[in-house]
Amino acid sequence: MKTLYFDCGMGAAGDMLSAALLELFDDKQAVLDELNALGIPGVEFKAEVSTKCGINGTHLSVTVNGEEEESADVHDHEHHAHDHAHEHEHYHDHDHEHTHEHEHDHGHHHHSSMADIEHIIGHLPLEDAVRADVIAVYKLIAEAESHAHGMPVSEIHFHEVGTMDAVADITAACLLIRKLAPEKIVASPVHVGAGKVRCAHGVLPVPAPATAYILRDVPIYGGRIQGELCTPTGAALLKHFAAAFGDMPVMRVQRVGYGMGKKDFEVANCVRAMLGETGDGADSVYELNCNIDDMTAETIGFAAEKIREAGAVEVFTTAVMMKKNRPGTLLTVLCREAQKEAVVQAIFKHTATIGIRETLCRRYVLTRTEETVETALGPVRRKVSSGYGVQRAKFEHDDLAALAEKNGLSLTEVMEKIGR
Repeated sequence: MKTLYFDCGMGAAGDMLSAALLELFDDKQAVLDELNALGIPGVEFKAEVSTKCGINGTHLSVTVNGEEEESADVHDHEHHAHDHAHEHEHYHDHDHEHTHEHEHDHGHHHHSSMADIEHIIGHLPLEDAVRADVIAVYKLIAEAESHAHGMPVSEIHFHEVGTMDAVADITAACLLIRKLAPEKIVASPVHVGAGKVRCAHGVLPVPAPATAYILRDVPIYGGRIQGELCTPTGAALLKHFAAAFGDMPVMRVQRVGYGMGKKDFEVANCVRAMLGETGDGADSVYELNCNIDDMTAETIGFAAEKIREAGAVEVFTTAVMMKKNRPGTLLTVLCREAQKEAVVQAIFKHTATIGIRETLCRRYVLTRTEETVETALGPVRRKVSSGYGVQRAKFEHDDLAALAEKNGLSLTEVMEKIGR
């Protein structure tokens, strides 16, 4: 399975993710030209060679009308080290005075709403799938800012330079991911840094409120490195694209890319992207078990639905004999690490259990895809599973039932007419 893995041991920012992805292409200049040809208003992309701790990588510079956004971490001795743009600094409550954290006075800037952002993205020459990704990622940021500042998304306004910088980073990352076309994306737990960051509204703790909100249910950690390592754009891109967060899977790595930040630390300040092949469907899931002997079938059924809604991969029950020879139910739940906490909370909330057992399991699954097949009776979705030297296909039951109902046929007759 074609797999893309992000090593976020030094956090993640939009420009660092995009730069790491750019390094995975043979003809980087052609990809860079394609990004600049998008015509994002006032934006220019430049790829620069950057070296951190002796490792060469790429820094992707994004300028808006010749201006590059800056931000400042706050240290105990008030020394400000500037890094790549951090998008939460560009939010403004439009009822307040607009101040900027730049070293120079750049004059008056316009401010954009989420509707303005969607209008800009809607007019870029992008495939529909890429456009949908860009809007979805930016909405994660807008919703996080809305929550942090206690106002509707429609009232959130973004500083012009910060807006276009974020649009550029997000568009670049979404486009490059689509061009690479991985079947699965995995990211490591995210290092968010420590300390404080200076923003337009003052000094905020790391991770900043918007970043912390976006990274809910994602494994994150801090450390002794002072500074903001994960930005809202980086967090939103990871949240949107990563199917799982955890250790690097067993994979045959074919290409490695290093996306560099601006700051220098004792640890290389970069995001590392690895593209390669994992085994056919090798995966890890947590198996959560508990025994129940004091719930009705109806309440167990309801609990199972709520546990699935919390993010469980699968929920099933087994009849067991419990202490005092009481018939009981063994509830088994499979989930990924990123959803484990939410699933555990759902189990405790909706069942009568007072304890849950946990086992980390390796599982092997076939690669699954879905296609639409035109038949004599109309279009039907078909699920295709392959791997380990086998391939099998199965029509979507709901589509077959709909055709049977529409044509006054039995399911068997529908299958005979469309072919098995």
